[in-house]
Amino acid sequence: MLDLKALEKNFEEIAAKLKKKKVDEKLLLKLKELFVKLKKERSKLENLQAIQNKKSKLFPVYKKEGKDINELKRELEENKEKIAVSQTIVRDLENELYDIALMIPNIPDEDVPEGDGEEDNVEIKKVLTPPQFSFKPKEHWELDPNGYYLDFKRGVKLAKSRFTVLKHKAALLERALINYMIDFNKKRGFEEVAVPYLVNRESLISTGQLPKFENDLFKIEEENLYLIPTAEVPLTNLFRDEILKKDDLPIKLTSYTACFRKEAGSAGKDTRGMIRQHQFDKVELVAITRPEDSDKVFWEMVSCASDLLSSLGLAHRLVMLCGGDLGFSAAKTIDLEVWFPGQNRYREISSVSNTRDFQARRAMIRFKDENKKNRLVHTLNGSSLAVGRTLIAIMENYQKEDGSFEIPEVLKPYL
Repeated sequence: MLDLKALEKNFEEIAAKLKKKKVDEKLLLKLKELFVKLKKERSKLENLQAIQNKKSKLFPVYKKEGKDINELKRELEENKEKIAVSQTIVRDLENELYDIALMIPNIPDEDVPEGDGEEDNVEIKKVLTPPQFSFKPKEHWELDPNGYYLDFKRGVKLAKSRFTVLKHKAALLERALINYMIDFNKKRGFEEVAVPYLVNRESLISTGQLPKFENDLFKIEEENLYLIPTAEVPLTNLFRDEILKKDDLPIKLTSYTACFRKEAGSAGKDTRGMIRQHQFDKVELVAITRPEDSDKVFWEMVSCASDLLSSLGLAHRLVMLCGGDLGFSAAKTIDLEVWFPGQNRYREISSVSNTRDFQARRAMIRFKDENKKNRLVHTLNGSSLAVGRTLIAIMENYQKEDGSFEIPEVLKPYL
């Protein structure tokens, strides 16, 4: 959530920065006006409460001096009614302000490039060279036309489109990848955590999925529970409403979970294969840091994901997302895109984001600094990696002319 005091004080500057994310300035103006109005109404309420407290203390004085207290009682009753009205006004303004504030995205960092969408993202560097083939490489579904490994037809039969059943070597490879990724991340200092796949509404508000992206979530009917879209949600919310010790930071976590997304805005995109699924496996990285350490930890997470891809022998590139492609909660994001020879292009396989104090303000995650003052932490998250996309990237990059494929050496001990 935005710092509303900062918005009031530096409105023009913040509004200009949020233009990178195509935020309507009228919405920001309404937010600022509400904040100013709320401050005035709170001041009125505090004055009325001060009058009530002051006059209430006059009862013993009047009794001691033998004065009539009826007029004082009348004044207090009238003031009490004014307080009740004022409290209602303040509460309504607070609710309206909170509802609008929840819809405003995070402020992008200064070095985030301008742009409208993914075509304006900026490549930072390429890592490894894509493999060369003496034959025309196939896409992953062409390598397995009969559904021996990737059974799309039975996925539809069990659920609907964009669900896949993995069988034989693919099922083994998926499990091997998960274990390898977790072990790799643990060696980089990330503690393994197993979390629920269901979270409550408060958790999704804290990390920014709600209320804006409600249509992309699977909700459990008649429950205040949702299937997680990413392990970022439960991992970050482990510390919701907590004050952490300075010396315990940074906290670096990794977790394997299934993830569930309706993909509401992706109609017609990637309808074939396993690129875009309603249910997919992912190994996640999350970090909770002091503000002064978040940039350092951010690049550690980017390196962790990139080195993991390199260890699997998968060519990839690092891309800085432009403002128009930047996620709701992110102040900065680096996408890692792996090479798919069948498609002859790079495709996203990981996103690493620094949300600064945006999620921490929503979730009230704080730490005590050296002056014993409570400060908001910074939260970061990143994929390490999307397991299904890694699996099909291996199938395509390690394919042979007969349609079979090799397994990276580092995974063989896990099989």
